[in-house]
Amino acid sequence: MLRSAAILAGGRASRFGGRDKSALVVDGQAILDRQLAAFATVEGLDDRLMVGGTASRPGLRSIEDVVPGSGPLGGIHAALTHAAHDAVCIVACDMPYITAPFIERLFEELQNNDVVVPRTERGYHPLCAIYTRACLEPIARRLADRKLKVRDLFADLCTRVVTLVNDEQRLVANVNTPQELAALHGHDKP
Repeated sequence: MLRSAAILAGGRASRFGGRDKSALVVDGQAILDRQLAAFATVEGLDDRLMVGGTASRPGLRSIEDVVPGSGPLGGIHAALTHAAHDAVCIVACDMPYITAPFIERLFEELQNNDVVVPRTERGYHPLCAIYTRACLEPIARRLADRKLKVRDLFADLCTRVVTLVNDEQRLVANVNTPQELAALHGHDKP
């Protein structure tokens, strides 16, 4: 199965002083480069997009939101609209610890579902999930109605939840503040 992946980078990063979070360095490497390295070894993943943001890398297509000002739900919509394939791995630009085996696991869980989303004790992680084009119409309706909470979308779809426990939770860690970045530097590599 051929697959697409999209990095959502269109946020304002207001808690980070507007900095490009994909350029933050974790364990000696920019988060974007860490993510692209993980994508490079996922079987069948031959289409890579960046929604919003200004970073540029070979083999990474930059796209903009189709419905501007719609937050992450708008980014998911843009990725599904522009992706070359039906199944798209959506990842926020501030998640340094995603791995190829984890992404492959999420794709394997897709089967006949519309979306596969990880869940930890903190709740769903919809910005590290697999979405299919079957999500486009329900997302478009929500965008039109300005119902922008991604988590609320799951009730409208055939959703597979993958529960992460213990050390697996680190896979979906993200960096929202300088304090969270500093805390990551206090840990060993996964």
